[in-house]
Amino acid sequence: MQALIRDAPIGQIIRWVKPSLLPYLEELDDFELPPSYVQMQHGRKHEIPSAPTSTSAEPPTEEGPAIEEAYYPDPETVLEKEEQESEDSESVSDLEKVQTARTAHTARTQISRVGTRTALSRTISRADLEQQFSLATVERGPSRPIEPETLDDGTILVDWYTTDDPENPQNWSFSKKAVVLVQILIYTMAVYMGSAIYSPSIPGVVERFGVNLQLASMGLSMYVLAYGIGPLLFSPLSEIPIIGRNPPYIISYAIFVILLVPSSLVDNFPGLIILRFLQGFFGSPCLATGGATLQDLYSLIKLPYVLSLWAFAATCGPALGPIISGFSVAAESWRWSQWEMLWMNGPVFLSLFFFLPETSSSNILLRRAARLRKLTGDDRLKSQSEIDQARMTPREVAIEALWRPFQLILLDPSIAFTAIYTALIYGIFYSFFEAFPLVYEVMYHFNLGEMGLTFLSVTVGVIISIIAYWAYIWYIVEPEIRKYGLGAPERRLLPALIVTWFVPTGLFIFGWTSDPKIHWIVSCIGIVITTIGIFLIIQCIFLYLPLVYPQYAASLFAGNDFLRSALATGAIHFSSPMFRNLGIGKGISLLAGLTVGCSAGVYVLYLLGHKLRAKSRFAAH
Repeated sequence: MQALIRDAPIGQIIRWVKPSLLPYLEELDDFELPPSYVQMQHGRKHEIPSAPTSTSAEPPTEEGPAIEEAYYPDPETVLEKEEQESEDSESVSDLEKVQTARTAHTARTQISRVGTRTALSRTISRADLEQQFSLATVERGPSRPIEPETLDDGTILVDWYTTDDPENPQNWSFSKKAVVLVQILIYTMAVYMGSAIYSPSIPGVVERFGVNLQLASMGLSMYVLAYGIGPLLFSPLSEIPIIGRNPPYIISYAIFVILLVPSSLVDNFPGLIILRFLQGFFGSPCLATGGATLQDLYSLIKLPYVLSLWAFAATCGPALGPIISGFSVAAESWRWSQWEMLWMNGPVFLSLFFFLPETSSSNILLRRAARLRKLTGDDRLKSQSEIDQARMTPREVAIEALWRPFQLILLDPSIAFTAIYTALIYGIFYSFFEAFPLVYEVMYHFNLGEMGLTFLSVTVGVIISIIAYWAYIWYIVEPEIRKYGLGAPERRLLPALIVTWFVPTGLFIFGWTSDPKIHWIVSCIGIVITTIGIFLIIQCIFLYLPLVYPQYAASLFAGNDFLRSALATGAIHFSSPMFRNLGIGKGISLLAGLTVGCSAGVYVLYLLGHKLRAKSRFAAH
């Protein structure tokens, strides 16, 4: 618990005032520098011990040697293998063989010690990605010391002390990871809920400020647009080692919570829209960095499970918003939706402030290096992230933040298609907030609260999707990877070949059964089917993209987020006139027809993906 609070924002503030109250290991009086660092400082290479030194009470298992070799292959063994494989080649000198073997050893041991996010960013080939997945499937072996690397200029790279170093987020206990996971999920749900929680307030805004329905809907659309723009700034900020994940979370979320007060009291329409836009912008780090935080904690093989939970929070947030505010807005006033946001997000912010530890390994190792330099007086002790940060320029940061996401979409057809498809189905999802009042209030005469309850059909669809998705990962994907390796990335699209047809099917059911003569539950079943398709398609695509473009995963998702939010913003405004002019059946059929075309595109991507990857300048080959 002390370590959790120490690494949380409140703990860092306490340490800024008095570090001795919450000390790190290197600041304790009885701390001894690991022998490998002592010998490195004196210019002697630390040798890897011949037998593992286990700090665990559990006896070594029969798999121990294999696991040990997977994590730390013996350099001489690697060298022998390299020499044996190339003994018939006369074009490679003995010196080149030695250098190749040492490079292979260094790459394998280094990539096994970093978090998922860092590993993906450093992966430049299919072989690297296969290696990372292989290591993710290997059970942890006995604890072993990690030897720091020395660069040509004498710099000693500060790393984790042992393979089970408790400071490494990947080594945190199940309970500590669960604390972080639950906080990120609640934070994400609370912010996403802020979009649609405004929907029941729209009639009240129309009445109070004398604006039309389209203008009043800007309170919803500007919020959605802003949380699509925010990741372009906050995502690269959180990747800067000296900043880490927590400052963007805490500072922006504090502003978000503060803005909820004037949003609840504002008495002019332009001010309300501006405040709603700022809410969405400062709430967006949960979208920009939430996935990165989970990647810091979980290995590639387990990441799909927690990312699906994160997607559950992001999808159910907007669906639960109208349920929460529907009855209160009808009973009190349109302002209650904003007050409810304050009551909900205030406690969530306090939870993050007191109990959310920093998860970025780049930031953790950078601060460890600073403590070791202070302790030893040796300026050669630096973290790799510290060196990388020194090489970063404002121009590079700007390119990664503002140009790279759009460059990927414009220059790679696979990325462009997936971005357009996810944006389309996300826009359809937000069109429900305009279609539902027309169906359930006008046709079925539901009140605001009852109409909000119909959004539970979205939650039901997501729950069914997660159960099916976890079963697919557990029974098919994991065993396949453990037995045969990663394989072609297109295999991750197999479920999408089926569920892609759920979206138009569900939409047609919803559109043509929205009739007072037909029970309202039938149209809700259509929404459940559509939601299952939307959720599982996005999961498949978000699993496929990092496997094809691992180096650009962060930029991929930032561009995808922006395009999705931009189209959803438009959907909020064009769907209401469309449904009123064409009717629910024809309007929904038009949207369903667009998804049929995209469904055909999924088959093209599955069948021709390997050819597109071969021609791509961004894909890992």
